[in-house]
Amino acid sequence: MTTDQIILFSLFGTVFGFLLWGRFRYDIVAFSALLLGVVLGVVETEHAFDGFGHPATLIVALVLVVSAGLVRSGAVLLITRTLVESSRALGAHIAIMGGVGAVLSGFMNNVAALALLMPVDIQTARKAGRSPAQSLMPLSFATILGGMVTLIGTPPNIIIASIRGETLGAPFKMFDFAPVGGVAAIVGLAFVALIGWRLIPQREDALSKVGELDPYIAELTVPAENKVIGQRVRDLTEAADKADVSILGLIRNDRRRYGSVLNTLIEEDDALVLEATPEALDEFRTTLGLAFADKRREELLKAETEGLVLVEVVVPDTARINGKTVQSVGLAWRHRTILMGISRKGRRITEQMHKTVIQPGDILLLLAPRESASTVVDWLGTLPLADRGLAVTEDGKTWLAIGLFAAAVAAASFGLIYLPVALGLVVVTYVLLKIIPLVELYDHIEWPVVVLLGSMIPLGAALETSGGTELIAGALVGLTQGWPVWAVLTVLMVVTMTLSDVLNNTATAIVAAPVGIQMARTLEVSPDPFLMAVAVAASAAFLTPIGHKNNTLILGPGGYRFGDYWRMGLPLEILVIAVSIPAILVFWPL
Repeated sequence: MTTDQIILFSLFGTVFGFLLWGRFRYDIVAFSALLLGVVLGVVETEHAFDGFGHPATLIVALVLVVSAGLVRSGAVLLITRTLVESSRALGAHIAIMGGVGAVLSGFMNNVAALALLMPVDIQTARKAGRSPAQSLMPLSFATILGGMVTLIGTPPNIIIASIRGETLGAPFKMFDFAPVGGVAAIVGLAFVALIGWRLIPQREDALSKVGELDPYIAELTVPAENKVIGQRVRDLTEAADKADVSILGLIRNDRRRYGSVLNTLIEEDDALVLEATPEALDEFRTTLGLAFADKRREELLKAETEGLVLVEVVVPDTARINGKTVQSVGLAWRHRTILMGISRKGRRITEQMHKTVIQPGDILLLLAPRESASTVVDWLGTLPLADRGLAVTEDGKTWLAIGLFAAAVAAASFGLIYLPVALGLVVVTYVLLKIIPLVELYDHIEWPVVVLLGSMIPLGAALETSGGTELIAGALVGLTQGWPVWAVLTVLMVVTMTLSDVLNNTATAIVAAPVGIQMARTLEVSPDPFLMAVAVAASAAFLTPIGHKNNTLILGPGGYRFGDYWRMGLPLEILVIAVSIPAILVFWPL
């Protein structure tokens, strides 16, 4: 080995060692290795930061922003509220949720897809009276499987497509991964829904015991020409149950009605009195097209330019609003802020929201202009609770957001426009249409992943330039000397999967893709089957909670232990290899 190869192998070994140790964050480890590579002369200074402008890095960042826009527009809620039902048998629920997750993961980052569906799955589990642990791991695995199907579903596919473009002259297109990834996803989903979930250890989960706030008492009004006008209140109970909302009463002409309210015909400007969490309240409002408040206050809110934000605050004894109502302090006209709900330790609230006297210890849910939210909190003298990422769904722009994204994907798929440009145009349009507030545009980008990609790509290029990947490929080819090509592909998948289970799947793809190309050249066959094998294997990290971010996300909420994953993950990985090798040989002949 040359000196450069020894240094690069040492750098990669050190990076992998630190990633396994987990003491330091992966982006810091990767960036430090890049800088060390420059200092040691194995990475050229003028190319040290090429990875940060690499198409793969840009696409990953843009996909995360587009994913956030689809959530904020209500596109994901539109899908889940029509398909998810808590009364279904567990196997059917897993099949439907897994199918939804897999489809979403094909067209948005699979980490974002899981983040969107996880609260829905947890809420459904609570309604059904079972542990979320029974369905969260299948949902995580389903979103990982779905990401294999398209170019933008998972970062490894984006990286492998870019490496193919640099090495062979043309990158993989949007749906080139679909034949092989689709077969693996369908078979994998069938296994997860029919057998896999039964292999998960059953233990009591602690999710519902900690970290939850009491639901809020809140009000939503019925705007003109709304579809619920003329219906009885009881006709809304199905939608309320589905959103996990309780209907407590109805307000008409500033008078609150009780008792037989379920038989009352709903009229324009009526206000429904509800008990719900912020997320459930937003889902119920979006589903029925209800309004936040009366027309005058809503017009004030809509005049704001930076969008709206939900803020949770607790009222101390010294607060300005203590012992007063929001109406008396002029919260609406002074600060264009609406009191959405009050949580009072389970005690009953009998007045309208704006006429309720606020007491010490009350938790308030405020809907405020984004740019002045902190000022409102300080002015009231309240204390903000930890940010839970509450957002207001822009349900009037749902189909517009879906249409823009679909048009961009179609244009990129047919080669009419470069994919990063297409996604960039979607992001800019989302901002201009206020689907995503400008002030939170960069909040949705997972910067540690961007730094990881930007740092590892130059190191991977240096390894290939120095002949390091050729050495690894030669060792694997020598190990499999005289074996049929399908067996060589199997070895490549097993090695890649093993790396991906203990390392970041992005780093695994950066290292394994050039090795696959070099193995194909040594065997004098097409490199595409080897790249497809790496693409599937790099994403198929099911044995540990550290191999894929989705597995890490569910670790706490599901109450899982490190050793729980392999029980369903090991047979799933074996199954993925078993169906992927024949599919690769059929759709990507040697």
